[in-house]
Amino acid sequence: MTTYDDRASLTDLTTTAERVRRSVEGVIEGKPEVVRLSLTVLLAEGHLLIEDVPGVGKTMLAKALARSIDCSVRRIQFTPDLLPSDITGVSIFDQQRRDFEFKPGAIFAQIVIGDEINRASPKTQSALLESMEERQVTIDGQTYELPDPFMVVATQNPVEMEGTYPLPEAQRDRFMARVSIGYPSAEAELQMLDVHGGPSPLDDLRPVAHAHDIVKLIEAVRTVHVAEAVRRYAVDLVSATRQHPDLRLGASPRATLHLLRAAKASAALSGRDYALPDDVQALAVAVLSHRLLPTAQAQLNRRTAEQVVTDIMQRTPVPTSGGGVSAPAQPQHRPAGPVYGRQPGARRL
Repeated sequence: MTTYDDRASLTDLTTTAERVRRSVEGVIEGKPEVVRLSLTVLLAEGHLLIEDVPGVGKTMLAKALARSIDCSVRRIQFTPDLLPSDITGVSIFDQQRRDFEFKPGAIFAQIVIGDEINRASPKTQSALLESMEERQVTIDGQTYELPDPFMVVATQNPVEMEGTYPLPEAQRDRFMARVSIGYPSAEAELQMLDVHGGPSPLDDLRPVAHAHDIVKLIEAVRTVHVAEAVRRYAVDLVSATRQHPDLRLGASPRATLHLLRAAKASAALSGRDYALPDDVQALAVAVLSHRLLPTAQAQLNRRTAEQVVTDIMQRTPVPTSGGGVSAPAQPQHRPAGPVYGRQPGARRL
């Protein structure tokens, strides 16, 4: 397993991630924070939900990320007539062999792009539950392991209701983060006209990293140190969602685990082998908000889940490098201290 005991591992991670980032940003103009979040989810062994209005590049982002890595990629166009067996696979009786032969479905790839995932029926959506959580598929009592790395990048349109089936809470909870690309700035849109005015930039996109490189980077991210104060801070944020008066459903323990994993990946991408409260703060909205259900009164008051998470961060005391706590109104960058930095003999999580 790749270790984080030397600077070479950290350098390899940041160098490879930078190559992938530049490759994706060559297609998605003016959205560096969205590209960084996508890389964070990939290195944190999570799945990404891209939710936005039509025409802002949701599928383009998913394809650019997939093509930047030399790995197996399958795209699933979710439609109302899509069957669960189209995703997971099916056992077919072979008359010559007099036995059943398993035909793998589209889920057997290292990066799976699920386009318009909310257009499929709930029965078909549920075919992803086992694979996203346990990275395996069970067909006719036989379990098949999925390749490593494995990531589902799904897109959906939140404003179109006709012919769609909203994702259930159990499905949304399996996505590590939700990202909205948003409209580009005027300068970025002008640049997009130049880049996309001719042949698609995806046609010229070549892999800049191999799948086995990503596996090594994931193993390196696992060894990033998270101090107890930072872990407790993440737990406090998630626990506050379960008691907030504007929410009828708070975040699950899985959300806490996802928040911690994402913070470790964010720290590694920043060139650190230890996580800070800033890493948790920067990812809290993306990791938690899509799991929360506002109350009817909050919806009448136009209170969104993102606003609730921001309010919780402003009210939750933040650990400091000296071991105390503070409650800043806005996330601030703090230098490494004895609480966060990995000290000799410290246990790594």
